[in-house]
Amino acid sequence: MSLGEEFAVVLVRPTESGNVGATARAMANTGLSRLVLVEPAAPIDATARAFAVGAGAILDRAVLAESLDAALAPFRRVVGTTSTRSRQLDVPIVDPRGFAADARSRGESTPTALVFGPERSGLNNDELSLCSVLVRIPTAPEQPTLNLSQAVLLIGHALYLAWTAEEGTASEAEPPAATAELEGLFGHVQEVLDRIGFTRDDTAAGVLRDLRQLSARSGLTSREVQILRGICRRTLHRLG
Repeated sequence: MSLGEEFAVVLVRPTESGNVGATARAMANTGLSRLVLVEPAAPIDATARAFAVGAGAILDRAVLAESLDAALAPFRRVVGTTSTRSRQLDVPIVDPRGFAADARSRGESTPTALVFGPERSGLNNDELSLCSVLVRIPTAPEQPTLNLSQAVLLIGHALYLAWTAEEGTASEAEPPAATAELEGLFGHVQEVLDRIGFTRDDTAAGVLRDLRQLSARSGLTSREVQILRGICRRTLHRLG
């Protein structure tokens, strides 16, 4: 699978058309071609196309998703981006080069979403909890945040260098389950917790978020998801 097929850039609620266009240009510079915009998103208008400069085809093929869950459904790996280490999330945080090297060593058969948050706020904790790894671009502490398209360019460039390097072997490991499969699992888990009365507790929402983080860190395969769903089905049957 090529770099452009392997990775998609997912912009969550981008507010500036210029940033959407500049992101498309950064993607074209680095061999990326799949762009997903999570609504509400800035329109792909004349400003976006002016900033795209030769990457209009990426804007033409951009996919609009009604929610982040819908945007992530086709992907087996979800990678978030963050500008700070203060987020209280127990997931690996790596720099772009480390991420690219690891992604290349895993092989070319894991469709991956590269998720970037809104320009002003970045991804929130609930959104970051969907990610199995976070990429942080080291910057000077006086100005730790980057423009959206700059962040896409730096991560895309690291991937481009890793994919065009001659060395590197593909792993034969089973890829992680698709996001849609994981959502099905958590629907089952929610049903079990409802039946035993757990969700009436005030801490239930936080526990479910923690379970999602655990799932993201572990990189569950499709087979493992089916095993866990089988346990849920047996449990519901015994409760019923």
